[in-house]
Amino acid sequence: MKSKLLKNCKVLEEGKLVERHLLLEDHKIAYISDEIITADEVIDIEGNIVIPGLIDCHVHFREPGLTHKEDFLSGSIAAAKGGVTTILDMPNTLPPTITVANLEEKRKLAEKSIVNYGFHFGSTKDNLNEIKNAKNIASVKIFMNVSTGDLKIDDLETVERIMKEAKLCTIHAEEENLSKAIEIAARLNKKFYACHISLESEIKSIRKNRKYVYCEVTPNHLFLTEKDKERLGKLGDVKPSLKTEKDQEALWKALQSGVVDTIATDHAPHLKEEKLNEDRSGLPGIETMLPLLLDAVNKNKLNLQQVIDLTSKNPAKIFRIKNKGMLKEGYDADLTVIDMNMEKEVKADELFSKSKWSPFEGKVLKGWPITTIVNGNIVYDNGNVYEIKAKEIAYERLSFRKGKTNLEKMRGEAEHFDKPKPKGFGAKKVDNVHQEELKGGGNHEGQTE
Repeated sequence: MKSKLLKNCKVLEEGKLVERHLLLEDHKIAYISDEIITADEVIDIEGNIVIPGLIDCHVHFREPGLTHKEDFLSGSIAAAKGGVTTILDMPNTLPPTITVANLEEKRKLAEKSIVNYGFHFGSTKDNLNEIKNAKNIASVKIFMNVSTGDLKIDDLETVERIMKEAKLCTIHAEEENLSKAIEIAARLNKKFYACHISLESEIKSIRKNRKYVYCEVTPNHLFLTEKDKERLGKLGDVKPSLKTEKDQEALWKALQSGVVDTIATDHAPHLKEEKLNEDRSGLPGIETMLPLLLDAVNKNKLNLQQVIDLTSKNPAKIFRIKNKGMLKEGYDADLTVIDMNMEKEVKADELFSKSKWSPFEGKVLKGWPITTIVNGNIVYDNGNVYEIKAKEIAYERLSFRKGKTNLEKMRGEAEHFDKPKPKGFGAKKVDNVHQEELKGGGNHEGQTE
């Protein structure tokens, strides 16, 4: 790729916004400077803030088998609009990603994505050999609570065998099942990733067992409660269900105290008519997560550094994603430009997800992503989409040389991750990038999450 100089960027360094200029070469951040330097192309960022591109480690892009709801193209375009540059897709599709053959087929389907992508591998009561042979995966997903198809596992011995075999497990475990998962992790002396935590009691359990649990929360539970379910009706059905204001308050306190490690969308789109006329749990959210968080920053509920940690640095660290999650020389040029003063209403007709609705529709938010760059390429800019294909992510290998493995080091960390010291950049639209139309998908039966 041609070298690009992104000038007049505001980036966060040690808690302060400073002006920097960034040189991009070979899809990476080559140099960060306080002086303007020579490049093939110069793009004026005009003082906008730049943060690392978001890593959404919990999405359901519905392909294969459910592509009338979403696919890797439509989902990735929605991601780009939301400032997300990397996604990790969940396995409960049709067919589910529980065999190496199904994983390889999903890899081919994902090649149309315009954001970087990775995969969680599914588990069942009898696919341990498939788990052993699955390559280049983010984690093994265990469903201990109800989900689609045959992926719920009730037998705790099976859960323990899977957790013992996998390098890292992501687990859907609510209430007492979370306690059971923690007990197993303690026996194995391994750490797992707990998805979409929603209850005060679950937060208390995780706080006592930080050595064994990474904690994920979603915008669904940070910004909605059971009172919103009264307004939304069946549109508000989601797993885990929307909880009380007291539970929501506990999530925010856990976020502030460092008990929460990541915020991820659990983007689970269904068509609006499916939600209204059938029993379908799941909410779309990949386009609204960052605006919701930036609005919260403007309201002093959290700060921009926390947003970066929870949506970029920590996901990259937990899932061992190579060269992502920070604005740092040598890291991949995955970047999001934000306008903290932009005030807009969430409107269904402006959403790129096939679902074309949002539980936050009508809400006015202050702070929006305006430009998204993936591997040094602009894929979204002020409403314009550029279909430049991204790539599958790679993971750091676990080292078994002298000293501890990467995961062992992570297990021994403190209550929360160290604050990153990011250097950043942003972009304006490049005229010679080709814009294509959004393509559609098929028509299949829905799923619960």
